[in-house]
Amino acid sequence: MTDAVGSIDKPDADDDETSESKKTRKGGKRGKKGPLGRLALFYRQIVAELRKVVWPTRNQLTTYTTVVIVFVVVMIGLVTVMDYGFQRVVKYVFG
Repeated sequence: MTDAVGSIDKPDADDDETSESKKTRKGGKRGKKGPLGRLALFYRQIVAELRKVVWPTRNQLTTYTTVVIVFVVVMIGLVTVMDYGFQRVVKYVFG
C-alpha cells in the first residue's frame, strides 16, 4: 500500500546517484566546442532543416502567386469603395 497514486515518496538512492552525475556534465558535445564550433553546428542544423522543406513546383508557385495578387487587388478595391463611401458620409454630415 505504499505505492499509492500521487505518492510523494523520495526517489531511491540509485536514482539519486544518476541524477547527480547528469548534473555535473556540461552539455555533451555542445559544451566541449568553442563559439566557432557552436556556430558551425548551428549552420549545419539550419541546412539540415532546409533540406526537410517541401519546396513548391513552378506551377504551384505560379498558382499561389496569382491567388495572392488577385486577393490583394480585391482588398484594395474593397477598401477604396469603403473609403469613398466614408468620405461622402463625412462631407454630408459636416458640410
